[in-house]
Amino acid sequence: MSTQQFKQAPHKLLVIPGPIEVTDEVLFANAHPSVSHMAPEFASVFGEALRMTRDVVFSKTGQPFLISGSGTLGWDQVSANLVEAGDDVLVLNTGYFGDSFADCLQTYGAKVDQIRADFGTTASLVELEKALQSKKYKLVTVTHVDTSTAVLSDPKAVAAVVKKVSPDTLVILDAVCAVASEEIRMEDWGIDVVMSASQKGLGAPPGLSVIIASQQAMKVFETRSTPVASFYASWKRWLPIMKAYEGGGAAYFATPPVNLIFAFHQSLTQLLKSSPTLEERFARHKEVSQRVKTAAAELGLKSVPVNAAEAANGMTAVYTPPGVKSSEMIPLFLKKGVVVAGGLGAQKDAYFRIGHMGTTVVNSERGDIDKIVSVMKEVVEEVTSKKA
Repeated sequence: MSTQQFKQAPHKLLVIPGPIEVTDEVLFANAHPSVSHMAPEFASVFGEALRMTRDVVFSKTGQPFLISGSGTLGWDQVSANLVEAGDDVLVLNTGYFGDSFADCLQTYGAKVDQIRADFGTTASLVELEKALQSKKYKLVTVTHVDTSTAVLSDPKAVAAVVKKVSPDTLVILDAVCAVASEEIRMEDWGIDVVMSASQKGLGAPPGLSVIIASQQAMKVFETRSTPVASFYASWKRWLPIMKAYEGGGAAYFATPPVNLIFAFHQSLTQLLKSSPTLEERFARHKEVSQRVKTAAAELGLKSVPVNAAEAANGMTAVYTPPGVKSSEMIPLFLKKGVVVAGGLGAQKDAYFRIGHMGTTVVNSERGDIDKIVSVMKEVVEEVTSKKA
């Protein structure tokens, strides 16, 4: 069967904040016949995928790591390879995923301080500067888009403060829900690690941890004084593998997800080598985001991000109507063929989340956004009429 003939089976529209809808071409690539992870055919695809991963975040010198695992494995990679027991680390916490990153860092022996933002807001840059002046931090972490709240931080501004006050401190960007839907210029902004995963803006099925590390971060890793406190997440083991594949060869530490790499390669090809351009994709995500958020506001739904300028472009989080739980609304969306997500954390039943990334945004002929808006209106009208 050719790519042109392949069409994925009819299904409910998946618009949670990841996994997202994937294109027919990506799904077809995932169905590639099984091949050896040492085969030249696979090695060339893996190598090109590594190079294209660098391009998505506008990096020329970063070291990419594509490793089987969820985005969560990125926290382990950062914590295991860049932190040694007793190191001071500062977490800019904007929600559920800031909590989890801090927990992971502590698991590897870091002494973690946090600047906690109020729910729906970003961490204070003034507090960041004060913290950096008070103590020497090995790392500062920031969640670009906290998937729990749809709050959008400004990594460029964060990095500028860090590099001004403490140039040796590494800036770690948890961009799992941001890469390819939010602009990231890794080297221009002074970001040292970008963490992501395959199943969100990058537009592939889940299962791949995606990391790009700066040369400064790699130097910190290479000059650490204690062994890496992980086996699977160790860059000591993975770096030779990545270098071998990018160089056109193959090497073995653990079996890579061969079919998923084929799918990821196809998605990156569509991101970087076809219309629209990457910059145009960012603009479309902004346009679509505004449309969804405006539609929600017209229905009387309040946005979780307090400041509209600090709201993600790849997802929307809005509070439910008064007296309605998200657990009541989600099944109604589902009955109408649309899969959305509830909230996370202490307020999980007070709001719901919609993902609008990748092909749902870029390929307007699919009609995904029209369906999201119309179904949201139907569901809100249904639940509010029952409460009246």
